[in-house]
Amino acid sequence: MEFHVYENARAACEAAGVLIAAQITRKGDSVLGLATGSTPIPAYEMLTQWYDRGVIDFDRVRTFNLDEYVGIDHKNPLSYHAFMQEHLFSKVNLRPENVHLPSGNGAADAEAYDKAIHDAGGIDIQLLGIGRNGHIGFNEPADDFTYGTHVVTLTADTIEANARFFKSADEVPRQAVSMGIGNIMAAKCVVLVATGENKAKAVRDTIRGPITPRVPASVLQ
Repeated sequence: MEFHVYENARAACEAAGVLIAAQITRKGDSVLGLATGSTPIPAYEMLTQWYDRGVIDFDRVRTFNLDEYVGIDHKNPLSYHAFMQEHLFSKVNLRPENVHLPSGNGAADAEAYDKAIHDAGGIDIQLLGIGRNGHIGFNEPADDFTYGTHVVTLTADTIEANARFFKSADEVPRQAVSMGIGNIMAAKCVVLVATGENKAKAVRDTIRGPITPRVPASVLQ
């Protein structure tokens, strides 16, 4: 593992953007694992700017997102489908058939999602954020690591953290479909970006604590 500390959140996110751009430059048909939330937005802004300048080309790139809420319509502006359309997909020349997100329909499509990742040759570079409780994707603290894509019941801490995007915590979906720890660990490269004092303990536990499913990100050790 390599650790880099930056002066501010934007610099950290843009550094992640540089790594993704370098991957696309090296391999035009790269498979990207993408994350949502406020943390990666500057990285997507940088990638969009470089696309506009002709520095990178997404024509052969394939993408797989980490997660989606269960039971939320894809056209809902609070869905992760809508988030990715707003911040990246609608701004670059990704082919619609090369864009993949969990359906949010529950366990029925999880196996198909894993197969699609496998058939694409696996993920070349996986972008991650981290939750206050150490979750990556929506892999919450648990008794065991879950390998493949699966339905997760969100913890109270995650619901509280995501409530800022909704009118109230009551509107936050209680379940999500998430890539599993095995999906993430199978990626050829993983880039985790953490910003803010409220993530400090999670980062410390991730890199200095024991490897435990109670701190899902600790598996990255």
